[in-house]
Amino acid sequence: MKYRPILASMILALVLFVFPLSAQAASSSSVTSFNMNQGVAGKDYSGQSLIRTEFTNVKLENSNFSNADLRGAVFSGSLLEGANLHGIDFSEGISYLTRFKNADLSDAVLKDAMMLRSTFEGVNITGADFTNAILDMVQVKRLCTNASGVNSKTGVDTRQSLGCK
Repeated sequence: MKYRPILASMILALVLFVFPLSAQAASSSSVTSFNMNQGVAGKDYSGQSLIRTEFTNVKLENSNFSNADLRGAVFSGSLLEGANLHGIDFSEGISYLTRFKNADLSDAVLKDAMMLRSTFEGVNITGADFTNAILDMVQVKRLCTNASGVNSKTGVDTRQSLGCK
């Protein structure tokens, strides 16, 4: 059970090596990008479809993403301190070097998300589904200290999805 994230990473790498994805140019209609100069802290994104949206080096403190569709979205070097991410679908999303301090990830679906080098301090993950998500082990241990509940959409136990002991 403790080797599950490593095994999942190796299988993913093997699949991508054997069946590489074709390169496609992204048009402005398929990818939306935000940068630090747009000043989006405190903005209301609740319930919006933000599939494959990229948030790079953006300050999103106290923003409301509740019940937003963030499948395949990217948060890179972003600050989500105090953000409301309740009920989001972040399946197959990527968060790299993202700070989730005091964020609400309750009832979120984070299946197959890559969340490396991201930090989770004081985060509410009640009912969140982290199935096959890849996180740093230090962060998994931190999240396991307060993990509880079952996700209302997937029926998955939060502690089980994190591999908590």
